Amino acid sequence: MQYEWAEDDFELPEGVVPLGLSAPLSGKKYVMYHGTTKATAKLILKSGFQQSKDGMLGPGVYLSRDLQKASRYPIDHPESDKIVIKVLVNVGEVIAINRQRHPRQKTWHDSRYGPVFDTAWVPPNCGMVPSGLEEDCVWDPDRIKILKTINPRPVPSSGARGYQ
Repeated sequence: MQYEWAEDDFELPEGVVPLGLSAPLSGKKYVMYHGTTKATAKLILKSGFQQSKDGMLGPGVYLSRDLQKASRYPIDHPESDKIVIKVLVNVGEVIAINRQRHPRQKTWHDSRYGPVFDTAWVPPNCGMVPSGLEEDCVWDPDRIKILKTINPRPVPSSGARGYQ
């Protein structure tokens, strides 16, 4: 069976900036998405997000403003067991990490290397992410408010069935 990821039309909460390809603005709130398994989603809904131990941008909570990007995770996992958590994020201070081996790629929240940032943003089509889609890493899970979960929708097969 095939699945699609879609969200019902919704109005943005007050003060929330719509999705765009531009950098998230420091101090603003954005709707973002986190793809995971149904079992992990239950844990997140119960106890909140936890920082990952490491990743492309170091420790943090990995999100995207792009539902289609989030819906790909976890990679190589059955669509029927995936779920996306829709969240509202106060991004705080944002740094753009726009290339591999950026000097702050994994140290953006470490004051020993310069200013401290709350969110690291990877722009779309900058060569950091194979999909070319944007990605965000939020240091402090308390900046993230869970709004709802989104399940994949089964797509009816397109095969025509006639009378026999």
